[in-house]
Amino acid sequence: YGIGTAHDEKKAARLFRKATKQGLAAGQYSLAQCFEHGAGVVQDAEEAVKLYTQAAKQGLAEAQLAIGDYYAQGTGALAKNDEEAAQLYRQAAEQGDMHGQNALAKCFERGAGVAQDAEEAVKHYRHAAEQGFAAAQYSLAQC
Repeated sequence: YGIGTAHDEKKAARLFRKATKQGLAAGQYSLAQCFEHGAGVVQDAEEAVKLYTQAAKQGLAEAQLAIGDYYAQGTGALAKNDEEAAQLYRQAAEQGDMHGQNALAKCFERGAGVAQDAEEAVKHYRHAAEQGFAAAQYSLAQC
């Protein structure tokens, strides 16, 4: 909350909560970020994971990527699970999300959660690089 008004994280969190109660994926994602970072609410990794998961199940690519990162790193309220991370990255990548494409490419490059496959890694790096994602462009140059 703050476009055209004073910055107020608590008010933003309240508004995101209202959107979440109505089932809005973007509201769930935004409220999850509040809980992840302690912005306007008490920091709570478990609540962040719950909200990211709800938004991811609705198909929000940003949430799929976020919850995938939790699984890939084994942080917060989730144990490390490379297979689950790769699946979530794939869901984001299939929507054309360049961050998801790049994350999935890394999975294929390293064999994390999927069979190691350099051709698949290059394919996904290329998709992200074509959208102007600098990290993917760099990785593609390394392949």
